[in-house]
Amino acid sequence: MNPDVMILGFAEYEAQAQRLAQRVGAAYACVQTHRFPDGESRVTLPAELPANVIFCRSLNEPNEKLIELLLAAKTARDLGAQVLKLIAPYLCYMRQDKAFHDGEAVSQHIIGRWLAELFDGIVTLDPHLHRTPTLAAAVPAKTAVALTAADAIGRFLQRNTPGAFILGPDEESLQWVRAVALPGGFDFAVCDKRRLDDRSVQVHLPPADLRGRHLVLVDDVASTGHTLIEATRQCLTAGANTVDVFVSHALFVEGADAALCAAGANNIWSTDSVSHTGNVVHLAELLAGALQS
Repeated sequence: MNPDVMILGFAEYEAQAQRLAQRVGAAYACVQTHRFPDGESRVTLPAELPANVIFCRSLNEPNEKLIELLLAAKTARDLGAQVLKLIAPYLCYMRQDKAFHDGEAVSQHIIGRWLAELFDGIVTLDPHLHRTPTLAAAVPAKTAVALTAADAIGRFLQRNTPGAFILGPDEESLQWVRAVALPGGFDFAVCDKRRLDDRSVQVHLPPADLRGRHLVLVDDVASTGHTLIEATRQCLTAGANTVDVFVSHALFVEGADAALCAAGANNIWSTDSVSHTGNVVHLAELLAGALQS
């Protein structure tokens, strides 16, 4: 075990943080948090920290977590940590990369720069950077590493769904869907999607014969799930035999996963970037590789 490195996790993501610590041979401790009745948080770190401290926390449900990270990072510096890194497999506030209407805050720029001020380095997985060229452009820390789960997802599908047809939800997902599908020799295509508002979309299937096929819908993130729900319904209507779903980040707010099952999805799979019952791909090895390199 390396005495000069400690990984600090949080209760809701502790299993993943512990796996990462074991993989890199680092000490581990859990940051203690307490929420007062008025909504404020108390954050307690180990009283003694090594020079290198790595926080591991996925930033779904971000607002409270970001405040606790601020308190924890500043306290770690006060306790003597010289190098702070953040492992955030799901990185929040990356979607709003420009002001779509007058007066809108560009949250990607604001949160990204704020995290870069707190941490010397950041590692994340499949960030939502459709119009931003690199993670460093969004989070200008000394080091900013964006990993992808495409290879791991592809290997899982090769073992569990050989011969499946891989389908992406929209044209922006083409590059990612291709990376999942090509190594395993899967047929693949993407849908055409039009978002009407936060909770409604129009999805048009590609011109492919889906009759009798086993389909796997893959996406980087599922929040309300409306896109995946609509795509699942249309695939089954088009004659697909079964429809499975694999997402990197299983947010699934407001019972979206139950609604997806009700729409006909057979399996819902995900990485463990966000804790969910469908976690089948653990990221510890991938994350450890980024830290060790």
